[in-house]
Amino acid sequence: MTTTTTLLNALLPLVAELPSRLPETERYRRLLAALRAVLPGDAAALLRCERGENGDDWLRPLAIDGLSPDTLGRRFRVAEHPRFAALLAAGQALRFPTDTDLPDPYDGLVAHHSGAPLPVHDCMGCVLQVDGQPWGLLTLDALQPGRFAGDGPLNTLQAFCNLASATVATAAHLRQLEQSVHNERQRAEHFRRHTPVASPRLLGHSAAMRALQRDIATVAASDLAVLITGETGVGKELVAQALHAQSDRADQAFVSINCAALPDTLVESELFGHVRGAFTGAVGDRQGKFEQAHQGTLFLDEVGELPLVTQAKLLRVLQSGQIQRLGLDRERTVDVRIIAATNQDLAAAVHAGRMRADFFHRLSVYPLQVPPLRAREGDVLVLAGYFLERTRSQFGLDGLRLEADAQSALLAHHWPGNVRELEHAVRRAVLHALRRPRPAGQFLGVTAQDFALTPALIAASVDAASVKGQFGVNFTAPTACADGMSLRSAVAQYERQLVEQALQTHGYRWAAAARALHMDRANLQRLAKRLGLMPATDAP
Repeated sequence: MTTTTTLLNALLPLVAELPSRLPETERYRRLLAALRAVLPGDAAALLRCERGENGDDWLRPLAIDGLSPDTLGRRFRVAEHPRFAALLAAGQALRFPTDTDLPDPYDGLVAHHSGAPLPVHDCMGCVLQVDGQPWGLLTLDALQPGRFAGDGPLNTLQAFCNLASATVATAAHLRQLEQSVHNERQRAEHFRRHTPVASPRLLGHSAAMRALQRDIATVAASDLAVLITGETGVGKELVAQALHAQSDRADQAFVSINCAALPDTLVESELFGHVRGAFTGAVGDRQGKFEQAHQGTLFLDEVGELPLVTQAKLLRVLQSGQIQRLGLDRERTVDVRIIAATNQDLAAAVHAGRMRADFFHRLSVYPLQVPPLRAREGDVLVLAGYFLERTRSQFGLDGLRLEADAQSALLAHHWPGNVRELEHAVRRAVLHALRRPRPAGQFLGVTAQDFALTPALIAASVDAASVKGQFGVNFTAPTACADGMSLRSAVAQYERQLVEQALQTHGYRWAAAARALHMDRANLQRLAKRLGLMPATDAP
């Protein structure tokens, strides 16, 4: 059978599947499978070229075969990986000599290889061209030296890439047409600005994340108010940024404000602005967040912390678009898209009288629930790979490998702190791994011991000794919810007892109690007010 026939047999099924509604990840996986059928090797990858906001060139893995799962979460800066740079510069199929001294970007990532950096092996790759521009790379590695010797494999790879480029280009055009059906204006704006990587990356291929991404695409092009809910650390602000980046307002301002951090006396000034002399300390005119976000997006984080008085004033702005600076009689009109976020149950807050019902309904025209990390099956390793690559680049390391026991530990952990906890855990684990001595030139392997993850960290498992050691208060943690008590009510009871005990221990001195609880004083006072705590005294 000739080489041409083999190539056609491998690629024709891919061409036949183009009209089908296959996910992109599955298309790319089948492309790699076809490559491995034509040129058997031990590891293959398809990487997409991207341009960073600072002008740097990056390569993002779209599909892998024979590499560690966390590779999909990594993002390789071309300037830091000479082999990738050489492939892009060549513009055609290139095989590296087995004695090359260029470091291999996949050191520590080949699935069935462990120990020191990759031994002498065969490595080649080729640029995929779309519309005359580098679209990405196909790379192929064989651990057996000489596997790709001679001109035959290199010519075959070049021919495969020529045909694969047409397949990739066709798939890309079909995807663009499908997107234009839902959002023609967004697509036109996207290509006009030529900044495909400006939109924040919502990493993950789980069903929960795909559903969230579909919801974002659905509502982004509208001006509907969006209420983003989810646990602490799930990435609500990242979702808000993605909504803005995919909207018609993407080239306007995205203004964010943390409502929980605003002192009650400055809320109106921060939101609506003020003029000189409006209050003590107002030495000049100042724009508020609404004016700064005119024709753009205003993100209200922790919106459940806003006092009722402010909610009423915000409601008027949401209804009419009219704002009035403090100290100024004249009103002005603003055009702002509102996105709000909270980790609270705002419907329960309405029932409890902590939130106005009309304000809540204005905010939640289109609610989005961000799934917790434990509900995103398979995404943990992708996110870990992303954070590992960022950490590797920031620390100037040659390579990082996520060992098999570490992968198992990450998958088994409950992640009560969600993505934020995972990011901190990865950074901490790398620092722990750096303390271990290792032979010169050997890549750094991060193990389960470096992560030191405990089983599910839930409040009910905290004993009195650990609470006292962490917060300096005597407290007996509840062991179970009372009959008929919801989880949210049990957590509120837990918070109430802990805050009350801290206040009693420190003589109702707010500053001292806040320090003991690792909180800001103003946030502690808001929490105490929400929990209905009425201390006997209010000593400073």
